[in-house]
Order: sequence, then C-alpha cells, then structure tokens
Amino acid sequence: MNTRIEHDSMGQVAVPADKYWGAQTERSRNNFKIGAGHETMPSEIIRAFGILKMAAAEANFALKPDKMTEEKKNAIVCACKAVMDGRLSAHFPLVVFQTGSGTQSNMNVNEVLAHYGTEQTGVQLHPNDDVNMSQSSNDTFPSALHIAAALSVEDSVLPALDKVIETLKRLEKENEGVLKCGRTHLMDAAPIAFSQEISGWRGALERDRQQLVLSLPGLKKLALGGTAVGTGLNAPKGFAEGAAKEVSRITGKAFETAENKYQSLTSLDEIVFAHGGLKALACDLMKMANDVRWMASGPRNGLHEIFIPANEPGSSIMPGKVNPTQCEAVTMVAAQVMGNDVTVGFAASQGNFQLNVFLPVTAYNFLQSARLLSEVMESFVAHCLDGLKANREKMRENLNQSLMLVTALSPVIGYENAAKVAQTAERENLTLKESSLKLNLLTEEQFDNIVKPEQMV
Repeated sequence: MNTRIEHDSMGQVAVPADKYWGAQTERSRNNFKIGAGHETMPSEIIRAFGILKMAAAEANFALKPDKMTEEKKNAIVCACKAVMDGRLSAHFPLVVFQTGSGTQSNMNVNEVLAHYGTEQTGVQLHPNDDVNMSQSSNDTFPSALHIAAALSVEDSVLPALDKVIETLKRLEKENEGVLKCGRTHLMDAAPIAFSQEISGWRGALERDRQQLVLSLPGLKKLALGGTAVGTGLNAPKGFAEGAAKEVSRITGKAFETAENKYQSLTSLDEIVFAHGGLKALACDLMKMANDVRWMASGPRNGLHEIFIPANEPGSSIMPGKVNPTQCEAVTMVAAQVMGNDVTVGFAASQGNFQLNVFLPVTAYNFLQSARLLSEVMESFVAHCLDGLKANREKMRENLNQSLMLVTALSPVIGYENAAKVAQTAERENLTLKESSLKLNLLTEEQFDNIVKPEQMV
C-alpha cells in the first residue's frame, strides 16, 4: 500500500496515499478496530458535520476575516459540499466505539476537509487552525448529532409515517360499515366496524406524529459555540448565533443556538425525548403489524379476516405456503428500536461534569432507529397495506358465530341471564337465539329485534 507521511502534535504517521484523512484519523483507525467495516460512524453524522463546518466557516468569515479569509472560507465550503453530497464517503473510516466525545471523528472531518479543500482550490488549509476554528469536538459532535437527528426525523421518518397514515385513511373509508367481531384478551368481544379498527391504528400513529413534531424544537438547539466546556473559549462573540443562522440557511430549517451551553454539552435530554417518540411509534407499528398478521392468519385454520399480498414463497418445504413477512419485518424493526432506546437512555445518564462521553453510540442508535423506521414504513405500505383487503364473507361468518353478541341482551334480560344464554350456547353448541328460546327468556321475534350487530357499533 502506498503511503504518505502526515504529522500531528504527537509526531509523524504513515497514512494511505489515496485517502484525504490525516494523522489523527490514522491513529484512531489503528487504535480502535472495534466493529471496523461494520459499526462505522453513521453517514448522517458525516453529512451533518459537512453542514456544521460550512456554517462555522461562514460565521468565522463574518466575525474574523483576518483569520478566516474569503479564500479559506471558499475552500472549506467547496470541501463541505463534497462531504454533504456523499462524494467523500470513502474517507471516513472511523468506528462508533472510539472516544466517547467523538473527537476523532471531528478530526477526521477536519483533516478530510483540509486536504480536499487544499487540493481543489490551492488554498492551504490547516485541520485545527482553519477548519476547526472557534470550535471544539465537545460542541461540534453534539451539534452534528442534533442536526442529523432533526433532519432524519423531519425528512425521513415523518414523510414515511404520513404515507402509512394516508393509506390507513383510504382503507378506513373503503371499509365503512363492514362489521366484524371485536376481540379483547384475544377472545371474542362485542362487534366493531373494520373501519373503526383501522381508525384505532391511524389515531395511534397520528398521536406518535404529534409527539415527534414536539421533539423537533429541542433537536434544533445547537451546542456549537460552547467549545470545550461551555464557556465559549476561543470562539468570538456572536459565533454561536451566526453559526446557527448559517445552519438554518444551509438546511432550510430553523436551528437556534442553545441557551445554556453547559447543559447542551453534558445533557442528551432532547435526544432521549425524541427517541422516546421513535419508540412510541415502534410500539404502535408493532401493535398494528401484529393485528394484521393475526387477522390474515390461516387461510383455513386461522382468522382469515383479511387478505394481504402474497409477495414470496413462505416455506422451503411446504409448497404454497405464504407468510406475513412484511408484518414480521415491522415487528423486528420495532424490537430493534426498543433495544436502541435502552442504549440511548443509559448513554444520556452518563453526562459527567462538563461533557457526556457516550455521544457516538447515542448517534449510532438514534439514527439507526430513524433509518429503520423510515424504511420499514415505506416497505409496509408498498408491499402490504396498499394491497390489504377485507375478507367480508369471513368477517360476517365470524361475527355471526360470536357469543359476545349476547352483550345486547344484558339491558333486557339482565347480565346473569345473558351469561346463561352464552354459556348454554357454548356448552350445547347452539346459536344464541336457540339458547334464548331453550331457556324461555325471549321469543324469536324479541331476539331478532334486540340482537342487531349493526346497531352495536
């Protein structure tokens, strides 16, 4: 492998000649081979760093043009655009399980931007003095985390969630007045309209959406400007506000500087709150996916109350078998998100003194949750919900066989007599009407006038 010699404050290091990173990145690459090639820093964080470094360069140019000249600023901006576009993804090799402040990934970004910007423009850039001007890893990484988290929720999770909600609205409308047996404790219960059941799914997801939207203002507060410990040492007055304004301009979203930098460097409460919204969404998606696969079960020996698309063969040994695979994907993603929430919560509890040092693993878990939820919702709509149809005949058959239609009799013959009707029907394999007549509690005409499922919903 061809190498070149780079140096940092600790001395010289041989670096792959075809890579833009420098000595500090190479040291980290050699010292932390934990999940190398697998658990690397999320691409969303790298893109967020590109946004952040561009914003910092613009703010520094406005405040201290003697140090951040227009030429240097333009060179950094040129390199940041390449990072944001994903053109330099091969130059960010570092793993999640490194220093807990993310210092080495901040320096990885600084080194790549400095080398690439210098190569592209001919303007000499220094990773620390120029690209990292007015910054510290301690305020840049939490800011990159907030930027990445806010963008992932707003630009990926919410649009995918909206597709699920809109699809459910269509299914709700299509199934108005379609009656079926309700179920509680997995047992037969009073009748319900299928549209009402779907509205329960929709309502839960709409509430999840509201909760995620509530988390966005907190995610759009940036620690940038706090530098090492929250005091803003080495950052000019106005840098924090100017950098946040530039992040807003670049992203088209309203980011602000955090009011209390001591809090923003050591606390991850906004991330915990937002991930709680992701977990709530995961819980409701799991409930809906489980409902769908229960109702699709069969086709001969299950509920078989709905038809879902047959996307692929379901067995390597049982010909003709088809499984609810999209539902299973949803539930596995939900399980992963719930596990991620444990990690995020524990990591957030570890803010000691002026810094939380569980930042990379927090970023990894949060962004994985957002990414998986976005992708599984897109898949669930395209490969399951779009083709979901009610098996109206089976719903009607199951409803007519339900003993819980007896609930309509309670106000007329009393709870205990109604229970006798249901118990006798079950024990002697009778219909509710036959049982009522046998017990001399109602006439046939009275029964027909009382037990009308359409009036019970």
